[in-house]
Amino acid sequence: MSDLLWVGQVVSRKPGGTRGWRPHCTMRRVVRQSKFRHVFGQAVKNDQCYDDIRVSRVTWDSSFCAVNPRFVAIIIEASGGGAFLVLPLHKTGRIDKSYPTVCGHTGPVLDIDWCPHNDQVIASGSEDCTVMVWQIPENGLTLSLTEPVVILEGHSKRVGIVAWHPTARNVLLSAGCDNAIIIWNVGTGEALLNLDDMHSDMIYNVSWNRNGSLICTASKDKKVRVIDPRKQEIVAEKEKAHEGARPMRAIFLADGNVFTTGFSRMSERQLALWNPKNMQEPIALHEMDTSNGVLLPFYDPDTSIIYLCGKGDSSIRYFEITDESPYVHYLNTFSSKEPQRGMGYMPKRGLDVNKCEIARFFKLHERKCEPIIMTVPRKSDLFQDDLYPDTAGPEAPLEAEEWFEGKNADPILISLKHGYIPGKNRDLKVVKKNILDSKPTANKKCDLISVPKKTTDTASVQNEAKLDEILKEIKSIKDTICNQDERISKLEQQMAKIAA
Repeated sequence: MSDLLWVGQVVSRKPGGTRGWRPHCTMRRVVRQSKFRHVFGQAVKNDQCYDDIRVSRVTWDSSFCAVNPRFVAIIIEASGGGAFLVLPLHKTGRIDKSYPTVCGHTGPVLDIDWCPHNDQVIASGSEDCTVMVWQIPENGLTLSLTEPVVILEGHSKRVGIVAWHPTARNVLLSAGCDNAIIIWNVGTGEALLNLDDMHSDMIYNVSWNRNGSLICTASKDKKVRVIDPRKQEIVAEKEKAHEGARPMRAIFLADGNVFTTGFSRMSERQLALWNPKNMQEPIALHEMDTSNGVLLPFYDPDTSIIYLCGKGDSSIRYFEITDESPYVHYLNTFSSKEPQRGMGYMPKRGLDVNKCEIARFFKLHERKCEPIIMTVPRKSDLFQDDLYPDTAGPEAPLEAEEWFEGKNADPILISLKHGYIPGKNRDLKVVKKNILDSKPTANKKCDLISVPKKTTDTASVQNEAKLDEILKEIKSIKDTICNQDERISKLEQQMAKIAA
């Protein structure tokens, strides 16, 4: 079986096997086996898009969109503060202007991220210097949500990055334009780690490794850093990973290597692969094209495929990472007519395994969100084990306190053989400590804090029981209203048919 590889003028050839190429030169066939050669991308029909959405125009290089098996969340233009939409996946078609939003921030929202362990919990970072964590009702919003479950305050400048820990429950990372990274225990509303002296310039992105023991960052000072957050030390660092002045991105791969995208001194877009144990030279360095859109990488650890979506591009390029030279193998490009303002990426458990779907993107246009489905054509209707190895499930192997104490754990894997059915999520409860007992941690480097056990007296137990009762009653009333709304709309449809 053959595979198309870009071959052209060699940009660099170093003892470590480093090589670069310009993809717009010539092409030749190189024999290489891959089941992903024929990955086929297709946009859904118009009636399956989300229409009439005013996508945010804020100048920030985040993806503006976050997706999970229940909801799609999109940052939108909002007057008098920041807001984002949360739509159930089935709520396609034209979205009414009066559709409820999540709108508690006083400044534009810059980044959003769904919790990997609870499909109803989402975090948002904003220009108002705060991080907010929200609980979305099971069936979506019926009223605008203005009260977050918890507000996390500690940054002195706008917060442009939020990222949940992959394996520890209620651990959230945020990075701001104050060049600080704060790691929060959302369950207590506290900042437990403040890495405020590791970056001398703006942080472009932060990525956790597979078990959440390390993070890697790309910064405006052109450095890529690998950091152990609990020891608060830099494990590895590369100066001028990409020499161009435009923003870089760095993400961890499943094998512990780091993948970066950036620009050369001549403003050509580059991608590179690094081993954190020796960052002197990249394992691979490839030059792509001269477009100026920042490349957002989306990585699938199950298939080792990286999808690159350039802001302002109208294409998605995808590559397979292997142990053989040239290590980063070009697979194909999905092209469309409209440029993308942002992009959401569905976790593996939200895909349709019966259609051999290996990835689903949610492409943001100026006024709509368009799902794009990536499939591997197969003749058989049977479950394809080779396309769907066990993948990370929603169960968290660690609690926040265990992770802060130094424990690590890989994700708990689930089989997709019979598809994924979302289970019931438990509500996010925040138990704040007595503020008088705790020392302020926002603006100085924190030592590792172990969380003391809560002591509950009888009165608080009774109050909690009452609170649960009230919440149940509110939920039941909301469900009734929701059912009545559905009934009214059905009756209106029937009336319209009769009138016609």
